[in-house]
Amino acid sequence: MLIDTHAHVNFAAYKEDAEPTIHRALDEGVNLVLVGTQIDTSRQAVQMASKFQKGVYAAIGIHPVHTYSQELDEEETHFKTREEKFDYEEYKKLAMHDKVVGIGECGLDYFRLPTDGDHQAVKKMQAEAFVQQIKLARELDKTLIIHSRSSKGTDDACLDILEILKRETLSLNPSPRGGGKTAEPSPSGRGQGEGPLRFVLHSYTGSPEVAKMFVELGSYVSFNGIITFDKTGNQEAVLKVVPDDKIVLETDCPYLTPVPHRGKRNEPSYVRFVAEHVAGLKDIGVEELAALTTRNAERLLHLSPG
Repeated sequence: MLIDTHAHVNFAAYKEDAEPTIHRALDEGVNLVLVGTQIDTSRQAVQMASKFQKGVYAAIGIHPVHTYSQELDEEETHFKTREEKFDYEEYKKLAMHDKVVGIGECGLDYFRLPTDGDHQAVKKMQAEAFVQQIKLARELDKTLIIHSRSSKGTDDACLDILEILKRETLSLNPSPRGGGKTAEPSPSGRGQGEGPLRFVLHSYTGSPEVAKMFVELGSYVSFNGIITFDKTGNQEAVLKVVPDDKIVLETDCPYLTPVPHRGKRNEPSYVRFVAEHVAGLKDIGVEELAALTTRNAERLLHLSPG
């Protein structure tokens, strides 16, 4: 069995065949988490997951690019983001559903800041929404799913996320070492949940050095199709610094389709190609890698084994 920890079959790309796509994954032994990026897609994720007795879960939250409105191009799709304020009580109500295992995806995105307008104001809006979602994850003991996309050639967003995580979630414990200067503070308001926050870096493309800092804070790291076509070697370098018990897999479908299906719409069943590639890099069998990452995902997301 494999678990696709980050799928967007709740997006419009699957409006004609969402359920067959999910059934195809389940038939191939792939469980999945449907991830929202704003209130509408979050509700859709919960509604879709509710149609399946087992194997399909949901995460709800606001992606940083939806905290303001702008035109975006993303892997052969063009769309306009709709500005949305994080309504804590509305998301909390949705998160109480028994299919919801995570909050997010949420975080910071400095790669796609608007071409006009006040970048510092936009970063502040992103940070405020991120902190509120950290609070919700802690209060309800849900896994935080983190989007971290820095400006080109830097680790700026990742370093700011590190500082926010340390400030907002780790002040009750001795702070592990980590680095980075935060760009924007956020409203305080730590959550009421017990125990450490569980969180995962989704589709991480930052440096191995910063990945190691996240791991030192307890982060899991999720690998997707990028690792099958990354010619820079960065993904393999990141994989080397992530302990085996912190590795999980995803597709981020409909985006980032792995080799050998580049150019086609991605889907959860394609997570097996990510698994095959990661197993090859680690020089272990695919079944061993599948068992390892499934155990990790179950622990991360508090899923029942099997």
